Amino acid sequence: MESVPVLIVGAGPTGLTLACDLARRGVACRVIDKAPHPFIGSRGKGLQPRTLEVFDDLGVLDAVLDAGAPFPPFRLYAGTAIKWERSLEDMLAGGLPVPSARVPYPRPWLLPQWRTDSILNARLVALGGRVDFATELTDLSADAAGVTATLREAGSTLTVRAQYLVGADGGNSAVRRQCGFAFAGETYETERTLIGDVRVQGLSGVACHILTSEGDATRRFSLWNLPGSEHYQFVASMAADAVPALSLESVQRLLEERSGRDDIRLHDLRWISLYRVNVRMVDRFRSGRVFLAGDAAHVHSSAGGQGLNTSVQDAYNLGWKLAAVLGGTSPALLDTYEDERLPVAAHVLGLSTTLHHRDFRPATAPAPAIHQLDITYRGGPLAVDDRCAPGELQAGDRAPDAVSSDGTRLFDVFRGPHFTLLAMGCPAPSLGPNVRTLAVDTLDGYDVDAGHFVLVRPDGYVGAISPSLDTIARYPGLGAQRSSLAPLSGPASESRD
Repeated sequence: MESVPVLIVGAGPTGLTLACDLARRGVACRVIDKAPHPFIGSRGKGLQPRTLEVFDDLGVLDAVLDAGAPFPPFRLYAGTAIKWERSLEDMLAGGLPVPSARVPYPRPWLLPQWRTDSILNARLVALGGRVDFATELTDLSADAAGVTATLREAGSTLTVRAQYLVGADGGNSAVRRQCGFAFAGETYETERTLIGDVRVQGLSGVACHILTSEGDATRRFSLWNLPGSEHYQFVASMAADAVPALSLESVQRLLEERSGRDDIRLHDLRWISLYRVNVRMVDRFRSGRVFLAGDAAHVHSSAGGQGLNTSVQDAYNLGWKLAAVLGGTSPALLDTYEDERLPVAAHVLGLSTTLHHRDFRPATAPAPAIHQLDITYRGGPLAVDDRCAPGELQAGDRAPDAVSSDGTRLFDVFRGPHFTLLAMGCPAPSLGPNVRTLAVDTLDGYDVDAGHFVLVRPDGYVGAISPSLDTIARYPGLGAQRSSLAPLSGPASESRD
């Protein structure tokens, strides 16, 4: 029987992010996916500012920026005439952050999902990992010390014993079903969305081309230019009883019906899928040694580009905690994954539903923020702030970027699997190999008095602000050592089940 500290089921952005984060911490994991090869479609194509920060930390940002592009303008057609053209900021009525030193990547970035997957997979390989495709989870059983998984690979059955298993296997998650997680919510039974990738002739310019016959955006056929590709992503919503065949010919007819044009020709259909809008989430993210992340735990409308981004941040939150527990920290740290991420998922479901119902109608007020920079874990179990009068920045908030008086950029200090301790107006103490320290006087965005310490977690959130070094030193996971050899017969987790 093969043994591994962590088994990750699913090799999309969620599973790959988690695998990269664990690999750089020296934690061995096995990543499997039942698909025969990497995903080839554009699907989740928008990377939000916070996700770009995560990718900066994981060492893939340069590749992401080189392969993608800023979001193009939205261009509404009435037949061949352009009725209006608006920027993303116009569409959101100004709901994007102002560029500043605190926010180095203020705008969403356009990148087809297949390319995001490819970049993350390359990073995983560089870190010594790999994905086993055409490998399906067929059964699992969990106990207090680990998880036994049965896999089907190349026509053979094998058994893997893992200390922890993470289901990152999408909205139809086998892990979720086999472990009996409830998946409450609703399905929009009356509507469907057709999405896919094609090449296009007869359309010029780089935009989200919203094609209609009379300028009615609610009856549209959208074509998005995809950076670094000759393909466009097409998107068209329709009534559930009006879904055409999933073929190039049917998509061409739908384009002509919606746009009133026959001069735009589609060819080379690379990928097509029928999407049913679900608004669902689990009531827990964990069952003993089994965790859910990404679409396996929450699904919602694609409006606002939140799905992939929320999923990446699930994995980013879980990665350092799994590594810390495998390195000797109390297993109770893993309970904080659900404590922190479940409320975020609930919020995102509401946000994406609001944007879905707006349906490209003109904004009369700022849209809900989509950038995810304002996600906070204030008041949570890992937010320690014992100041008499907390300021604008509080424990649980995203740690903003800044430049110190000697020219040191904070994100350069944060980058990597360690904690970071900022000593405000006082000497920087040594807290061991898992903590990088920096003495600073003042920092833009850090309204913290001299003589205080700011502890930044490995996932870029402020864990603690305190004048007491003893308080900082007791922070969960701070002294954890990396290990890929934690025994499978180790102490039972004090987990929820």
